[in-house]
Amino acid sequence: MDVTELLIETYDRIPDEVRAAVEGLTPEQLRWAPSEGANSIGWLVWHLTRVHDHHLSEVLGAEQVYLTGNWAARFGRKADPSDTGYGHGPAEVGAVRAESAQALIDYYDAVHARTRSYLAGLSGDDLDRVVDDRWDPPVTLGVRLVSVADDDAQHAGQAAYVRGLLP
Repeated sequence: MDVTELLIETYDRIPDEVRAAVEGLTPEQLRWAPSEGANSIGWLVWHLTRVHDHHLSEVLGAEQVYLTGNWAARFGRKADPSDTGYGHGPAEVGAVRAESAQALIDYYDAVHARTRSYLAGLSGDDLDRVVDDRWDPPVTLGVRLVSVADDDAQHAGQAAYVRGLLP
């Protein structure tokens, strides 16, 4: 297995985790949180997808999927490229209102399809390219891709856990 196949295998596992966390839930269940100030299932999946979309778009030098079509409206949001959930307090978490579980799945699938297409064209040498020099040490493409996959998996797991707590 080469590095491209490894990355594709890693990223191809996440859509099933996203689906398992949200499929069949009502909008109310997607907004439910286990305690005041905690993150809801819908917010967790929206956030992981927003960060994934944001970071991949930066790498590609392309517009975020979120800013195309009516994605933001499907979550009760304005199409703001910096609105990824970082720094959201309880009120902002509660303001993310997915119209349906399918909206979360569709948005994740659109971002995943773009990611998979990009990964298929990579070689091992590409992973050493610096994509963010705001950090010390600068972030390489390989580090960014691992970071996004890790973030997706952690938040999908958190959403699945919260789903298990639903009353």
